[in-house]
Amino acid sequence: MKRISLMGCPNVGKSVVFSRLTGVNVISSNYPGTTVDFTKGNTCIRGEKFELIDVPGTYSLEPTSKAEEVAQSMLQEADVVINVADATHLERNLYLTLEILGSKKPTIVALNLWDESKHIGVDIDVAKLEKLLGVTIVPTCAISGEGIKELASELCVARVSKTIEPMSEDERWAKVGEIIGKVQVVHHRHHTIRERIADITVKPITGIPIAIIVILLMFISIIGIGNWIIEHLMDPLFYNYYGPWIIDVVNSFAPEGLLHDILIGQSTGESLDFTQSFGLLTTGLYVPFAMVLPFVITFYFMLSLLEDTGYLPRLAVLVDTGLHKLGLHGSAIVPTILGFGCNVPGALATRVMETKKQQFIAATLMAIAVPCMAQSAMIFGILGREGLKWVLIVYVTLFVVYVLIGLLLKKLVKGESPELLLEVPPYRKPDCRTLLKKTWTKVYGFLAEAVPFVLLGVLVVNLLYISGLIDVLSAVFAPILTTLFGLPEGAIVALIMGFLRKDIAIGILLPLGMTPQQLTISCVILCTYFPCVATFVVLIRELGVMAMLKATGLMIVVTVAVGVALNLILNVI
Repeated sequence: MKRISLMGCPNVGKSVVFSRLTGVNVISSNYPGTTVDFTKGNTCIRGEKFELIDVPGTYSLEPTSKAEEVAQSMLQEADVVINVADATHLERNLYLTLEILGSKKPTIVALNLWDESKHIGVDIDVAKLEKLLGVTIVPTCAISGEGIKELASELCVARVSKTIEPMSEDERWAKVGEIIGKVQVVHHRHHTIRERIADITVKPITGIPIAIIVILLMFISIIGIGNWIIEHLMDPLFYNYYGPWIIDVVNSFAPEGLLHDILIGQSTGESLDFTQSFGLLTTGLYVPFAMVLPFVITFYFMLSLLEDTGYLPRLAVLVDTGLHKLGLHGSAIVPTILGFGCNVPGALATRVMETKKQQFIAATLMAIAVPCMAQSAMIFGILGREGLKWVLIVYVTLFVVYVLIGLLLKKLVKGESPELLLEVPPYRKPDCRTLLKKTWTKVYGFLAEAVPFVLLGVLVVNLLYISGLIDVLSAVFAPILTTLFGLPEGAIVALIMGFLRKDIAIGILLPLGMTPQQLTISCVILCTYFPCVATFVVLIRELGVMAMLKATGLMIVVTVAVGVALNLILNVI
């Protein structure tokens, strides 16, 4: 089976072309970093099977970063190369094209964003460009599918360029200028409204207020839509239909005893409580599907919308200066925002950081101070009823911790913090089908990862209560919880469960009858100490055992310090 390498600069639409050719679920984003890890898929053209590899985006094959090293090695292994070039920035993309053609691999150039080039007044003579490069050129619009069929049909006849030879850097740039002068004409045109909006959203004086408004509107929408779904769809479904039915089913074969308590807890038809029963079929299903899923769906939809419109790269540019003070740069906004959805993809996204120092800082800050959507949903649900100020205290505290720990790690962690090199794409109208497909892919991944741990967590808590071990643990940790943090002894259950699933751990706080101050302290502590086991495992794989042990030690110190400080401050207030 022949191997096809899909190569191009960052943000030229490679992942969308890959998805069109293979049909597999590939998340397409408008910010750099999506394809830091390469993706493979298979496609069949004219009865012949090909292995298609989405190579990490790179501007050059002269290795100065991990992505460029991977791209260079994958070029050598390829039987055929599809070079995806941005038709709206042909001059910038041709440098990589000349390097690829100089390697003497059979190549086809996909001139992507062809529709966008027409909109902005860029005319390219495809026939002349094809003659100058010596390979087939196919204009494409990957989002709509234009040109993809023609691109696929040309793969079987891809040829080696006879007109382009290996060159030095200076010769290559000279050749780029020569080609552009012969094939491209740019017509004068006035700025469109879309371009004017693009300008004001990257200028700090206007962009920062807009970013604050966008993020606030995003979370207000998430909370509003999520609560509406819970109130009008999920609660009626669980309490009016599912609850009575499952209780009757379980009672029919286990009216009492250990099995009854494990499956539905102490729930009865007269007193149905999905949040406190701790049954596998009651709390175990209600928490992920009724309490968390509505917020997760709306979060991922909003995030996908920001990605596909092209707003996320602008947000990265705006926060770049601030994040540099923490030893990071603007691209760290990617794992941070993904972490607000789920810490696992957030941890994986730290690969967009160029150095070990930046990756360690980004991963540690996310694990300590970025609550996932499931946690946030529980925080909103528990503290929202006590008043908005308690929710704000939690997030303001986490923000302060994020900044202070970042400043500390920048000084303590050795290594370099390079500058942000980011290409900001134009605003684009998102494709509805792609938007929904991306949202579904992320939501499905969340459910596949979350539900098993929620069920395991509920089972563990139930067994701790049934066996009486919870009383022993409460007695052992009582001095720390009651003296330092001002919490009841029963809060130890939440801390134990937090390592399995932090959202269910926060839900465990409800039956303890805490004051708003105690609930606030508990929520902050659960956010800052160990990440859930799934994130913990991923971070060990990404950072290494020693680095993760250092991060864990820092988490414990931060948790104790923040818990004690909040206990003192909130008691004074």
